[in-house]
Amino acid sequence: MGNVVELKVDLDCEGCIKKILKAIKKIEDIETYNIETQLNKVTVTGNVTTEEVMRVLQKIGKQASNWEEN
Repeated sequence: MGNVVELKVDLDCEGCIKKILKAIKKIEDIETYNIETQLNKVTVTGNVTTEEVMRVLQKIGKQASNWEEN
């Protein structure tokens, strides 16, 4: 199993969640992903870094921060 990336992301609406899922699915070498809407939490596991996932989310206009910082 690879890295576990946990990020805090504003999950405002169903459209935002769909955009995030679409973007995450395009990341190479992911194994699993999960979105917890009540917590505004996105978890991605696989051969990815926090920076990679954050960069993908920023490209679609979503700001993300490390889960531990919150």
